[in-house]
Amino acid sequence: MVEVSVATRVQIKPFVSASPHLPICRKITWKICGAVASSDSSSSSGCGYRYDKQTIDDGHVVLPKKKKKRRRVFFLDVNPLCYAGSKPSLHSFARWVSLFFKQVSLSDTVIAVVDGERGSEHRRQLLPSYKTHRWKLLRQFSRGHVGRSHGVITDVFTKCNVPVIKIDGHEADDVIATLVEQVLQIGYQVVIASPDKDFKQLLSEDVQIVMPLDDLKRWSFYTLKHYMAQYNCDPCCDLSLRCIVGDQADGVPGIQHLAPGFGQKTALKLLKKHGSLENLLNVASVRTVGRQYAQDALTKYADYLRRNYEILALRRDVNVQLKEEWLVPRDTSNDSKTLSNFFKFLEETEKFSHQNGFISNG
Repeated sequence: MVEVSVATRVQIKPFVSASPHLPICRKITWKICGAVASSDSSSSSGCGYRYDKQTIDDGHVVLPKKKKKRRRVFFLDVNPLCYAGSKPSLHSFARWVSLFFKQVSLSDTVIAVVDGERGSEHRRQLLPSYKTHRWKLLRQFSRGHVGRSHGVITDVFTKCNVPVIKIDGHEADDVIATLVEQVLQIGYQVVIASPDKDFKQLLSEDVQIVMPLDDLKRWSFYTLKHYMAQYNCDPCCDLSLRCIVGDQADGVPGIQHLAPGFGQKTALKLLKKHGSLENLLNVASVRTVGRQYAQDALTKYADYLRRNYEILALRRDVNVQLKEEWLVPRDTSNDSKTLSNFFKFLEETEKFSHQNGFISNG
């Protein structure tokens, strides 16, 4: 059943006397059957489409006021974009940033965030294997002409009117999580541009993710609706879920190797019922919460799971303060020239490297 309001010319006799100079306003509603073709449509002239309620004012339609669109702030997680597969690549950075500016952020505010020196020491102290592969690549990334990559990247963003944030001792993930909370407090919406699934724990009605898809060669939005459709649970469970099943990309093992059979399906079932890892562990300590293998794992490896939680949880207490000048709409007038020059720079650098390699081998 679809509720439709349409315009019509009617004469309505008022119950009380009214001035002939004052228009009489009445709302007339019809209900018709039909499927809604698009939940985003505000009106349509064809059957089967959704109509919003309209008010008849002396024979004229008064359209409902549209909600004012809230401004968006994009946080660009830079480091993952600087790799083609497992190899450091400024070409990859240039390609993804170019597509991002042209197709995604346009003139909206963009704040670029890079990993700080030494990364997150407290995580590696808890788990030496944490992101070891990524840090080896970063050390490799700092050699030769690529060693100047941070300066080159910063120069590109500066010319494109994008502030670059780097906090020593902290990963970009934690800096972004901290700034997201500050942006939300002043009424903006947030889009995090990153392939890192750690950010799923931040998803909400006001926080979206846009991810680079290598196979499709484009950016793709991932929202709260996508998460609910994929996992059939709230994103607040995402962190707890990854603590149980692990995060291979970050080098954080789950408990499957310790408790065979305790996989994602079992974890989701328990988390839907108990809400969070901490609640689940607390309940499991006093009574049975599931099958014996799950019960044994939750009681025996509770400290193991809590350690995973501390490693995988994004911090929101980094010492960084949002600045008003970061939030101005971005001036895009320099984008085309800056990115074109950057691609030329990369081509010249590649030619120079090949020539040097040929001479040294000769």
